[in-house]
Amino acid sequence: MATESAITVRGLHKSYGDFEAVRGIDFDVARGEVFGLLGPNGAGKTTTVEILEGLRTRSAGEVSVLGYDPAEETMAVKDRIGVSLQATNLPEKIKVQEAAELFAAFYSRSTDIKVLLKRLQLWDKRAALYSTLSGGQKQRLALALAMVNEPQVLFLDEPTTGLDPQVRLEIHSLIEELRDQQRTILLTTHYIEEAERLCHRVAIVDEGKIVAIGSPRELQQRILGHARVEISTRQPVAVEAPEPWQPVFSHDRRHLTVSSESPARAVVELVKWLDSAGAEIEDLHIKRPTLEDVFIELTGKTLRD
Repeated sequence: MATESAITVRGLHKSYGDFEAVRGIDFDVARGEVFGLLGPNGAGKTTTVEILEGLRTRSAGEVSVLGYDPAEETMAVKDRIGVSLQATNLPEKIKVQEAAELFAAFYSRSTDIKVLLKRLQLWDKRAALYSTLSGGQKQRLALALAMVNEPQVLFLDEPTTGLDPQVRLEIHSLIEELRDQQRTILLTTHYIEEAERLCHRVAIVDEGKIVAIGSPRELQQRILGHARVEISTRQPVAVEAPEPWQPVFSHDRRHLTVSSESPARAVVELVKWLDSAGAEIEDLHIKRPTLEDVFIELTGKTLRD
């Protein structure tokens, strides 16, 4: 991955009257990186992205996309980026290939429409009316329209919201292909598993501020710093655990949980201890913190709040 920044944001603010939707955001996106803005609805993700796309003006701060200021050099930015909004609505009677060719005409360069539609599994639907497409096909078409100009940066604003799990996985696979091709992608989402699966780095956004930034694994380790070892036994455990382990037992003392920065070592020593205590292990799990855990730890609320 290249280190040169495709996107730079410094001290970004956006106010609507007395309401401050974005309150001093700073981040960089390297060329070839998939960067996620993760947070609940209303956190300021979409406002931030729309400022970067040149669709909305900022109240304060500095912004650069591919070396251009989207507020001052809007057309230069729009010619070089691809955008897939939360909802894309086209005329019901426009055909798939017609839509792709129409959007291609807006740019100074365009890709091979046939190759693009085949790649997104839409070539067989090229003559189909937009109104006849399924939700998944409409979302794939939205991605095709975002890619028709071979963009240097791709903005995907909650690309799988409202889609069923099977279609969501299909869109994930397409984004993974783009990531493997070293495309620069800024992705907004409130799906934990989406950010963990697709993003090199993530910024957790809450109430218009970034509260943490890093790779999913870095955030998990930095914020919580440990994993949970959960063990179930056939018999109640009557004896106390040796130092330094301090399990939390269930009421019947058949289920215990230990938090540890060294879960592998904890498992070995706990298994030895339970064996010596005559307790037969029924089940054992190691659970590492998720981005959901990180978000709750930082904000005191869930992503769905």
